[in-house]
Amino acid sequence: MSLDIATTRRIAKLARIGLADDELETVRQKLDGILDWFNQLSEVNVEGIAPMVGTETEAMRQREDVVTDGNCQEAVLSCAPDKAGPFYTVPKVIE
Repeated sequence: MSLDIATTRRIAKLARIGLADDELETVRQKLDGILDWFNQLSEVNVEGIAPMVGTETEAMRQREDVVTDGNCQEAVLSCAPDKAGPFYTVPKVIE
């Protein structure tokens, strides 16, 4: 499959990539190369080959959903250049 300039321009627009007219031919050639790789992959005979492990065959590993505060308030505030009690203090920026 070979792309034309109009299709390349449309792909660039859909991908929100700004291309100058002199860049379109280079990008078209690169996209043609990518499509050629896909065409080569479609020619591979995978009959009788089991699929790799994916989401269909394996259950998702889950952990217990526990909310914690981390218990590290002192460690976090130790890096603060200025603090007031358990809070960071910052210069006033709005009058």
